[in-house]
Amino acid sequence: MSRKCYVTGKKPHFANQRSHSMRATKRKWGVNVQKVRILVDGKPKRVYVSAKALKSGLVTRV
Repeated sequence: MSRKCYVTGKKPHFANQRSHSMRATKRKWGVNVQKVRILVDGKPKRVYVSAKALKSGLVTRV
């Protein structure tokens, strides 16, 4: 299972990290996802949900 939000679909972003001399190296910015139990179709399911979705009340924990 990938580190992707089940509710909002957020996933990691990839870009270049620039040093002082402007050399570019690839790096990844991860998503703040938490593994929580939520109700899906009336049954509890353990999925990854972003912290923003939890704080805004888009999902209810079981």
